[in-house]
Amino acid sequence: MTLFLLICGLALLLAGGTALVSGASSVASRLGVPPLVIGLTVLAFGTSSPELVVNIIGALRGETALAFCNVAGSNLTNIGLVLGLAALVKPVSIEGSIVRREIPLLLLGTSVLIVMMLDAPLLGEPARLDAADALILLLLFTVFAYTTAGDVLFKSQDPLLENVREIEDTLPHAQGMSLGAGIALIVTGITGLGFGGHMTIVHGAAMATALGVPPVIIGMLIVGVGTSLPELVTSVIAAMKNESDLCVGNVVGSNIFNALIVLPASALVHPLPIPEGGVLDICLSLLFAAIIIPVFLYGERRMERKTGAAFILVFVGYMSFRALGA
Repeated sequence: MTLFLLICGLALLLAGGTALVSGASSVASRLGVPPLVIGLTVLAFGTSSPELVVNIIGALRGETALAFCNVAGSNLTNIGLVLGLAALVKPVSIEGSIVRREIPLLLLGTSVLIVMMLDAPLLGEPARLDAADALILLLLFTVFAYTTAGDVLFKSQDPLLENVREIEDTLPHAQGMSLGAGIALIVTGITGLGFGGHMTIVHGAAMATALGVPPVIIGMLIVGVGTSLPELVTSVIAAMKNESDLCVGNVVGSNIFNALIVLPASALVHPLPIPEGGVLDICLSLLFAAIIIPVFLYGERRMERKTGAAFILVFVGYMSFRALGA
């Protein structure tokens, strides 16, 4: 029953996130917000709202191990499994600023995060992320948001932005949704996220207790992977439609959001002690991100199926390693 309720919580999270994004895009359109800005916001926030809600509720309830490992598991899933599967569907190639800006920012943010996790132990204190760390990470995200806004304002021809323009017509605001319906969807989405986040944390912790395993395992293998399902669906569909920039941008953007918004927001609510193996989890996500750069800069400048398969094998192997408690 606990597993069933945990799955129900994850389903509510995903449904609530979808409803919130649909309603928000509709209302923003009715209020005159440019469609491109809506598209960028939807892509950035929409697929990461489950992680944000789970982490904030987890921090409020003191389930900090679940909160931290939700982000660690989600980021590993995004690059190892999601991007790997997308490359298996169709080789992924990208152009534009993703390799020059987004991926380096992800590397920078992840590197700063690792330093923050290691600085306290060097001083003989327990490793944790506190409010000061959170503010620094939020500052890094502000820089990212500023540069992205500059591209929008100056109508950059970046291919990623062009892909966002191409999918504007699929957003709910373009389908004639009324203002009232949009507001109703926002309320429904927030309610679903709230209940789903609560159920995920409560029953995730209960499942860890029942199985006699550390909460970090449930956070990594079930909650982290479960909250990455929107990225999985979005990226695989994008790969099938030859929207490689959108596929990679979705994964990288979500990981940036997780590292520079979700974790800091959680640390502001409650300091996050770093669980055993947490530094290794983040280091592996850094390694995955670092490998992407030469893959897309040299040779044929695309991720072939064999590279995607290698990413998946490393992901499955590491998750098995964590599950066995090694």
